[in-house]
Amino acid sequence: MQVQRHSSELGGWEMVTRAPAPALRPHVRRYVGYVERTPAGFRRREVPTGEVAMIISFGPSIDVLGMGHEPLRRTSFVAGVDDAYATTEHGGVQHGLQVDFTPLGAAMVLGMPMSVLARQVVALEDLPGPFPGLPERLADAGGWEARFAALDALVTARLAAAHSPTAGVAWAWHVLRATHGAARVGDLAGEIGWSRRHLATSFRDQVGLPPKLYARILRFRHALRRLDGEPEPRWAEIAYDCGYYDQAHFNRDFRQFAGTTPTEYLGRRLPAGGGISGG
Repeated sequence: MQVQRHSSELGGWEMVTRAPAPALRPHVRRYVGYVERTPAGFRRREVPTGEVAMIISFGPSIDVLGMGHEPLRRTSFVAGVDDAYATTEHGGVQHGLQVDFTPLGAAMVLGMPMSVLARQVVALEDLPGPFPGLPERLADAGGWEARFAALDALVTARLAAAHSPTAGVAWAWHVLRATHGAARVGDLAGEIGWSRRHLATSFRDQVGLPPKLYARILRFRHALRRLDGEPEPRWAEIAYDCGYYDQAHFNRDFRQFAGTTPTEYLGRRLPAGGGISGG
């Protein structure tokens, strides 16, 4: 497990991160346990990741202020794949777990197509499956390692009973992810003997977004990872390496997906894995 802690005038938080069991890693990216206390309400900017997040709360609710819909108040919930940034806000205390699923993994564990969850934030109790009472069970599990082990067991059982994704969609998704969105959708369709339209329809149903838009999100996420590794970013080089035509193209995607310029985004980063400030 990796543990990150922070304490300052902003408040204090602890983030405990662990990878799932090896057999689950094609479907689940990571588990993150967190405890946070801040002097007052606290906002974060949440940008598209291409993944599906499940929040299992042991404490107060959180407000989700998304693009294009009214503010939502949720306690434990699942956020589907999205192509717009959102803002989350809490009243000063947060305690719980986040599970980051791949879209195909989420479809198998939740037993539903990701097109139903795309751009949605759905309360955990409104989803099918063995989720009623899950926050209470995990809160009582006796520590982060026990909670992560319980999640391993739950996900393993759900996957064993799940239907596998369509082979063509799964292959296209893996190639897009491996190339950080650089693979051409037409080439992918040709490789599996499908029309572009059939691939787009099937991909959207099972992943949640059309492949071309999803590829843009993967490219954006690749750029974010490059920024995290650059203390003094060389903007033009990062833009070129990540497949943008030029820096103006790079900036336009940042505006759409993060609501800021790249420079502003860097200025919003919080220490010790705290995310991006939304204030």
